[in-house]
Formats: sequence, structure tokens, C-alpha cells
Amino acid sequence: MSDVNERPQQTATPLDAITADLVAVLVAVTDGYPKIMTIDHAQALPSGPFQFAHRSLQMGLRAWVEAQTGHPLGYVEQLYTFADRGRTGDPDAPHRISISYLGLTREEGGREGTDAQWSSWYDYFPWEDHRDGSPDMLAKIIMPRLKDWARAAEDPALQKARWRRAAISFGLDGREWNEELALQRYELLYEVALLPESVRDKGGSEPTLPGRAMVADHRRILATGIARLRAKIKYRPVVFELMPEQFTLLELQRSVEALAGRLVHKQNFRRLIEQQELVEETGTMAPDTIGRPAKLFRFRKGVLAERAVVGTKLPLSRS
Repeated sequence: MSDVNERPQQTATPLDAITADLVAVLVAVTDGYPKIMTIDHAQALPSGPFQFAHRSLQMGLRAWVEAQTGHPLGYVEQLYTFADRGRTGDPDAPHRISISYLGLTREEGGREGTDAQWSSWYDYFPWEDHRDGSPDMLAKIIMPRLKDWARAAEDPALQKARWRRAAISFGLDGREWNEELALQRYELLYEVALLPESVRDKGGSEPTLPGRAMVADHRRILATGIARLRAKIKYRPVVFELMPEQFTLLELQRSVEALAGRLVHKQNFRRLIEQQELVEETGTMAPDTIGRPAKLFRFRKGVLAERAVVGTKLPLSRS
């Protein structure tokens, strides 16, 4: 397959046909920021149509990611299949199914000659990063617009239902922020027409909410990947797929916080790591550390076999 530097060129397809796109949410964590591999000037996720030449869906996905980014796929799992109409920006386009996958890796440069690049997922979802407290846009933009949307319902019962949905999704009215509801928040903001994708697909006034848009349904797919990974790091040791071979406990904690978008309690986090016996000391110290030298650890490989039976408990401890 030749190198692909753009979205795949599509041949004419009957409007009553159904085609399938393979889409990759490829995640890395670098310097305390969760990154995603993007193409098309950071407006799209690596993707391409499933073709007869592909032996399987996953093999097709790997071929497209390799061709478009030069980055081989390591850990990968199927994420979700999207079959909704009307979420591509083109009402005359044939019905497309998006079969998405979540991949975990470490950041590497893309292949020369492609426009693949790593982008922070908080560029697309700035309201999801609560590590420095609740973002100002929640109180200044999102909450007032959600209140207006709830009040716009003619039926009082629907008004209450709308506001309850908003409050649960965004942790309002004394409710706790749930980092796993990233997809529900995106879907609600889309419905309230606060996103460029809403204007593109349904028309209306220009949105006022910060955050980069993506082509077709790709930001929705990315939100699904974020939600899946935030849930998964609590019960499976997948975070170690994103770590270097050796790391300090602080680097591990910062990576978990980057993915979750919120801080954890340092002592509780380390106690959980020790209780679960997820890591082991390497016997060496981290170079170039300021102050007291930090021990280097590595993931204990035996955890994989043990946790396949009993599971891993790694809940996020609140600060």
C-alpha cells in the first residue's frame, strides 16, 4: 500500500450503500499530557475504508495507521461501532459505519512525508482537564447555556429531566465530577449546539465553546476513547502500556492524572500501587532529578496473569 498523506479518496458510491470506515484512537502520554495521533492538520484521527484486500478489520486498521502515520500499532482493542446518520456534515453522503479502535503506545515521530502529529486531547476537550481546578468555561459558558436549554423545554417535567441530565453530566448542583462521562458531556454539548460539529450538521448560530473541531464523527469517537480509557485504568493495568520501561512513581502518578484529568492523593496512590504489587524496583535511581534521588520502577509482568483471574483495583483517589 502506498503512503497516504490525506483522507482516503472515495470513489462514487450509491446513496443507498453502506460503507465502513476503520478509525484509530491512538493514545500516548508525554510530559504529563495525554496525546492522540492525528492527521489532516490535526483535524482527523487515522482512518480509512475497510477493503476486500484486508484480511480482518484489525489488519485493515493497522494498514491504514501505518500508511498514514508511519507508527506501528501495539496494544489495540475494539472501541465502538457508530452507525448514526447525519453526523458527517454531508446530507447527501452514503450511509457510513465507523468501526473504532483504541490503541495505547508511546510517542514517536511520524513518518517523513506525512502530516501525522501528536496533539493533546485537551485541545479538543478543554472542559475535561480539572487538574488545576474546574475550568472557567464551565461556570462562564457551559452552565448558563445548559440552564437556557433546560428552561427552553415547554413541559416542566422535561425541563427538570434536561437539567438533571446536565447536572449529572457536568457535576452541577453539588454533584461530583465524574471523569468517565466524557462521551455523555460531548453528546450533550452537541445537542445544545455549543460545538462546531453541531452547526455543521444541523445549522444554527456559531458556537462559543473553546475546543478544536474534527472531521465527520471523529471528536465523538475520541470522546468515546477517553471515556473507555478513564474507566479502564481503574481496573486493568493498561496505563503501563503508556509508560517507558523504567519510571518513577511520580511519573506514573502524573500519567494517571493526565488521563483522568484530575489529581490523585499522592500517599493513597502509592499505597494502592504497593498493595496491588503492580511494580517492582529496578535497583537504580532516576538521573537528573532535583532534590532527593528517585527510585526507578518497572511494571511487574506477572501481574498480567494474576489480574486476568482476579482483576486489578486501581481507583482514582480524590485529592
